[in-house]
Amino acid sequence: MIFSSDNWAGAHPRIAESLVKAAGGFAAAYGTSDLDKKVEGLFSELFEREVAVFFVGTGTAANSLAFASVSKPGGHVFCHREAHVNADECNAPEFFSLGARMAAVDGAFGKMDAGKLAAEIGRFTPGVVHSGQPMAITLTQATEAGTVYTLTEIEAVSTIARRHRLPLHMDGARFANALVALDTTPAEMTWKRGVDILSFGATKNGCWCAEALVFFDPAMAEGFPYLRKRSAQLFSKTRFVSAQLEAYFEGGLWLDMARHANAMAARLAEGLKGSNSARLGWAADANELFVIIERSRAKALMDQGAVFYDWHPPRDMAHEIGPDEGMYRLVTSFATQPDDVDRFLSAL
Repeated sequence: MIFSSDNWAGAHPRIAESLVKAAGGFAAAYGTSDLDKKVEGLFSELFEREVAVFFVGTGTAANSLAFASVSKPGGHVFCHREAHVNADECNAPEFFSLGARMAAVDGAFGKMDAGKLAAEIGRFTPGVVHSGQPMAITLTQATEAGTVYTLTEIEAVSTIARRHRLPLHMDGARFANALVALDTTPAEMTWKRGVDILSFGATKNGCWCAEALVFFDPAMAEGFPYLRKRSAQLFSKTRFVSAQLEAYFEGGLWLDMARHANAMAARLAEGLKGSNSARLGWAADANELFVIIERSRAKALMDQGAVFYDWHPPRDMAHEIGPDEGMYRLVTSFATQPDDVDRFLSAL
């Protein structure tokens, strides 16, 4: 009954096999091997256009270096108030972008409200140096609340970005989960809706360690190799990342794993409807559920072996949680089994 995080899940057997296969022999280093070039080509096929791809070690590195690549003096990056870049990355985005600040934007259920985003950007008067200047916009897909921006909602954010000539970044730590939830294509969910840079995450979805930064206009990445090297994110044996991603894409494995994770979350959500001591905080779209449980019952579940995190409730719903209740996050993954879900519901 492990619902703590999809980071706790191991690697899919096919991903592990790919690493063993890549372990023998010799291959050119620093992203220049035939396998590295093949996987870069797979990204271009996947997104239906030529893209520039750079492998990095973590999602935090991908996000931080994305902002570094578009950094401006006094820059502000507009994000949801509870976005990972704002709440969970220990100021790494600010550090690597040489002092840019995260400008928090509110919105229900983890999604920036387009009107509030426009108003927040409007607080910066061009030419007034004291407050700094807008630098970029970032949205998380799927969000930290387990919800997913619709294509229309992404386009609404990108329209604002274009109006202010700001690059739009997508934090795709759970990119595959969002993609299958919308039943759309990678191209439709990104550059066709105005996204300029994507942090493409695979570690949470069955890989060992595989993150990438994707620039949909390769010209934007002209100086990026130097940023990656300077930040110690240039792997020498890059073929081990490429090997994972080759297996990840082969036969649609990445989408199958994401569908399974989402289905397990849906199974859990359906079962919670029958509980008299727990309820969903809101409807989720992907593989994260946020559940309100009596604190004593949550402790009893943990004593029985269930693993999940307590969670700070969003500011706009704290009043809905009773004094004897808490909010808890439950995350499913490719490795979650139906029996895990059913045993948890039975214990609840």
